[in-house]
Amino acid sequence: MKIIDSNKKLPPGPWKLPFIGNLHQLVGSLPHRILRDLANQHGPLMHLQLGEISSIIVSSPEIAKDVLITHGRIFADRPYSIAANVISYDSTDILMAPYGNYWRQVRKICTVELLTAKRVQSFESIRQEEVSAFGKICKDKDSYSVVVEEIIKLASGFSLADLYPWFRVLELISGLRQKAEAQLQKSDEILQSIINEHRANLESGRIGEGEAKDDLVTVLLKTQQLADLEFPLTDKEIKAIIWNIFGAGGETSSTSVDWAMSEMVRNPKVLKKAQKEVRQVCHGKRDVAEASLRELKYLALVIKETMRLHPPFPLLLPRESRENCEINGYQVPSRTKLIINAWAMGRDPRYWSEAETFYPERFLNSSIDFKGTDLEYIPFGAGRRICPGISFALPNIELPLAKLLFHFDWELPSGLSHEDLDMTETFGVTARRKDDLILIPTTHANFSVK
Repeated sequence: MKIIDSNKKLPPGPWKLPFIGNLHQLVGSLPHRILRDLANQHGPLMHLQLGEISSIIVSSPEIAKDVLITHGRIFADRPYSIAANVISYDSTDILMAPYGNYWRQVRKICTVELLTAKRVQSFESIRQEEVSAFGKICKDKDSYSVVVEEIIKLASGFSLADLYPWFRVLELISGLRQKAEAQLQKSDEILQSIINEHRANLESGRIGEGEAKDDLVTVLLKTQQLADLEFPLTDKEIKAIIWNIFGAGGETSSTSVDWAMSEMVRNPKVLKKAQKEVRQVCHGKRDVAEASLRELKYLALVIKETMRLHPPFPLLLPRESRENCEINGYQVPSRTKLIINAWAMGRDPRYWSEAETFYPERFLNSSIDFKGTDLEYIPFGAGRRICPGISFALPNIELPLAKLLFHFDWELPSGLSHEDLDMTETFGVTARRKDDLILIPTTHANFSVK
């Protein structure tokens, strides 16, 4: 590793105030939009002082490649966050675990045991059952769903205690840890009951009755019994992984479905074209089978374009440098927070024609994909900590959308035109719609809701 020249400077950035640094410049709009505007003034590699936390903001694919690929090992850690640490069972999940042997083991379990293409395909019947429940009242809505919502709010919130870690009194005043622990306890009871039920079925030999394949929890329980694990896989780690997949993963998938429907309703020609395709492919059938998804070429373009404009994590999950390094001629000290503005790169007119326009056809005959090799388009991240659940996430976006398009025609409430649809986002780990998307469904053909 090259020795850092002490005369080299930090990356450029806006002027800073004593004690608060650049915090005052992040007030007034959504962070990914503010950071895009600041980067337009100060460059694609920008330094901000966020309280006590030295941070660099990356807003171009060239610099993103430098930090995520060329120096990927250096930027493979996660910065500490009080709420995220509590919710992730002391950072024992795949998202927040420190880079090292434990993280490699957990990632290997996910990529080799849980999220291979073959394993994901084996979950088809479960996905069909869950998506078919659309419109029905969830009996657990007052327990699990509410807990998930509260945990996401805590993880998405702005915390002064995280920005001033040396001022422990801020943590006490905010009560953030206590709030996170209270929600974790509720979540933990639900997850532990699921694990206990699966363990009892596994021990009694009832697993698999009526189903050809194990589900995710059963796979984890079987992995727990392996003798060659370097680190024990306790129930604590299993719950952390389950939360990653069903909590964080479910949030990103549902947000993407919401934005895809919003963009299609706002662009009626796209909606009609997507509906026509799915109804032609599934003509004569009562429902959409997963086997048909690979034939829905235009829907795949719609999803790609949705994620260009609305990446699940607009700022990706932050990383932290493990040691000093040099990026684009500038010094980046150890323990610097790295923020990648994937939202800004997906809307950069230098790489996308008519960047703000929803135009799925731009991906026709294009080799750009989700796998992190095209740095101008990284909705799932890139490098060592790219999301391992891409193959799991896509069917959970494609199948609900295909069914919504196949079974229903969609209209906005009376008096509202598609041009008037509000596309305002909210601040959070994921950028949800500010207001719920309210549409009027009309059943298509002979389909009837049971």
